[in-house]
Amino acid sequence: MRTLHVAEGSPEAAVLVDGASVAAVGPFDELAAAHPAARVRHWPGILTPGLLNVYGPELLEATYHPDPREAERLGTEPIGGERARVLFRVDPSRVGASARRGVQRLFAHGTVAIAGELRSRPVADTVRRAGLAIAHRPPRLPGPPSLSPNPLVLLPPLKEGAPARFAIFDVPTRAELVHRGATTCVATVVGGRMVYRAR
Repeated sequence: MRTLHVAEGSPEAAVLVDGASVAAVGPFDELAAAHPAARVRHWPGILTPGLLNVYGPELLEATYHPDPREAERLGTEPIGGERARVLFRVDPSRVGASARRGVQRLFAHGTVAIAGELRSRPVADTVRRAGLAIAHRPPRLPGPPSLSPNPLVLLPPLKEGAPARFAIFDVPTRAELVHRGATTCVATVVGGRMVYRAR
């Protein structure tokens, strides 16, 4: 079944999804009239092509994302530096599980693509299975690794036939998204599937 996604702040950029691909992009009224059988998902804020996070290796290979069951001992925030290296060294099986939780955190920030060379097989496999796109890393990085880096890097506009990867942010404009950051994400779609939805 086709799904038509529209955000109240960007009705001119509604997206019709068919399976894993974008079937059409355009004004909501036109797409809804042309595809009356499509299921419609209404969102607050703006619909965007999603974000590129250039810190793939730093966030998925050099950072430990604690399991909720470890919260009492390790907390809930990502752990980096020597402490992460020790955790991975003590139990190498943590690498893949941490990467899966890290990918979910990226999705919760509207990330649909990462950059950087992944050297760990479990991490690379996790990224591939999750459907995250891999992009070229810019020669200069903007700042410290973050799930909501500054500046945010938006991907090129969606087009018909492209993979259905996009994110919706609960902000009125792109300028406000830049100001408030990626924590405003309310939904992320990858491969036509909703991989994140804010509660």
